[in-house]
Amino acid sequence: MLEFRAAKKEDCRTIAALYSISSDGVADYIWSKLSEAGENILDVGQRRYEQEESVFSYKNCIIAERDKKIVGMLVAFPMKSDGEIAEDPVLAPYRKLEANNSFYVCGVALMPEYRGQGIGSELMKLAEQQARMRKFHTLSLVVFEQNIRAMKLYQQLGYREIQREKIVPHPLIRAAGDAILMVKEIT
Repeated sequence: MLEFRAAKKEDCRTIAALYSISSDGVADYIWSKLSEAGENILDVGQRRYEQEESVFSYKNCIIAERDKKIVGMLVAFPMKSDGEIAEDPVLAPYRKLEANNSFYVCGVALMPEYRGQGIGSELMKLAEQQARMRKFHTLSLVVFEQNIRAMKLYQQLGYREIQREKIVPHPLIRAAGDAILMVKEIT
C-alpha cells in the first residue's frame, strides 16, 4: 500500500540520494563545493537536509512509502528570490530561472523501480495542495529539456514553459542543453 507522510530527520540520507537523482548531478556539484576533505558528497547532502532552518530541510519534504519502504520524495518550499545571480557560473542559469513568490517544486524523485506508477503525479498533487494551504497562486519548477518524460508529466498537470537557460557543462552534471522554468497558476 502506498502512503505519503512528512519526512523525518532519519530520512535525510535517503532524501539526499533521491535529490541527487532528481537534480541530475546539480546537487552533487553543490555538495562537492561544501564538502570537507575526504567527505562523501552524499554525507554533505544528508547533513544539509538535517538542517531545520534551511529551505533544503527534511521539514520541506514529503516521503512516499510502499510497505514501509521509501520509494520517492518531494522537496517543495516558498521561493523568495533576491534577484541576484549566483557568482558561480555553473549555478547562474538556475538562479535566473527562479520564479519569485511562487511555491517551488525543488525536486521530485522516485526509486527507478517505482517510476511509471503514478506516484510522481501524486507527489505533484501534494505540492499543489501545500501551495494552496500556504496561499500561493503559482507553482514553479525547473526541468531539464532532456527529461522528456518529466516535461510531459508537468505539461499534463498544467505547467507551462516560461523561460530557458543553457546548462553550463560540468563533469558532475549529467544533463546538457537547456534548463526550463515551468509554472502553473492555481486558484
